[in-house]
Amino acid sequence: MADPNNPLLTPYKMGNFNLSHRIVLAPLTRQRSYNNVPQPHAILYYSQRASQGGLLIAEATGVSDTAQGYQYTPGIWTKEQVEAWKPIVDAVHAKGATFFCQIWHCGRVSNSGFQPNGQAPISPTDKPLNGSQFTPPRRLRTDEIPHIVNDFKLAARNAIEAGFDGIEIHGAHGYLPDQFMKDKVNDRTDKYGGSLENRCRFILEIVEAVANEIGPERVGVRLSPFAEHGECGDSNPKELGLYMVNALNKYSVLYCHMVEPRMKNAAEQVESSHSLVPIRKAFKGTFIAAGGYVRQEGINALAENRADLIAYGRWFLANPDLPKRFALDAPLNKYKRETFYTSDPVVGYTDYPFLE
Repeated sequence: MADPNNPLLTPYKMGNFNLSHRIVLAPLTRQRSYNNVPQPHAILYYSQRASQGGLLIAEATGVSDTAQGYQYTPGIWTKEQVEAWKPIVDAVHAKGATFFCQIWHCGRVSNSGFQPNGQAPISPTDKPLNGSQFTPPRRLRTDEIPHIVNDFKLAARNAIEAGFDGIEIHGAHGYLPDQFMKDKVNDRTDKYGGSLENRCRFILEIVEAVANEIGPERVGVRLSPFAEHGECGDSNPKELGLYMVNALNKYSVLYCHMVEPRMKNAAEQVESSHSLVPIRKAFKGTFIAAGGYVRQEGINALAENRADLIAYGRWFLANPDLPKRFALDAPLNKYKRETFYTSDPVVGYTDYPFLE
């Protein structure tokens, strides 16, 4: 499939992993893991999208019983969940692909119905989110924060036990680490609030704990400094992004997966004067860019050295053979947004057609 005229289809060495192309399956919440346990239908879904030398990032996977914010999302904190992931990982490996597990904690993007004993969701703040679907959060005490860091560490260990090649810490899109990092949410006065260094302390403690547990060569981090998901914005996103990648360099993590400034939230693209280029230049590891890319934009970004790999979400969801279609510049299946988050095990999940 290699095509020297199409940078998306050129090989790339990501640490110890030899990739044959640069088209990454972005982590996509699909809400088909009943009781927070990955299901057999995910074996087909992920293996359909696996290719020799491809990189897949699994959907956001909860680190604990307080991490959930949506129905039917998978976890990796119990033995049952670890065992359920194993055949999914095996199927991806059988196709010759590399598979990372994205681990997350939703923080205040949740409600008491998803929480143990119906308690309030936890967050760095007690500021509530707008919307009747959210329960006002409880502000974490300083002495509780190391326990949450430990949940990420144990989830990373479990992911390796399940057979994943590595993990991606979800530090983007308004979830718990992002709630700590962004100054429009974090109103703490302890060592986890105030200065940029303090606000980034929580996620960097997670990075350190996870890297020590499974090795930094198996760790990626996803960030969205410019986005405002979940009412989670920052007054100086460029400074935040640069601070974070320089800090990540010290831990020698494998990759940074950064969301383009044009993505204000999951569905909406905006004009932005910001660029990821300064952040990309500062980061020493593999740089993955994401955010509404189409084929030609991915080609351009790689040709201009703005990224090493490009993550595709909606187009990969709807086109299980996306690398092949990009190789041939074949037409793409249109995605059906109304089936992104249904719980049906087939419709809008494993029923998108392959090229003839």
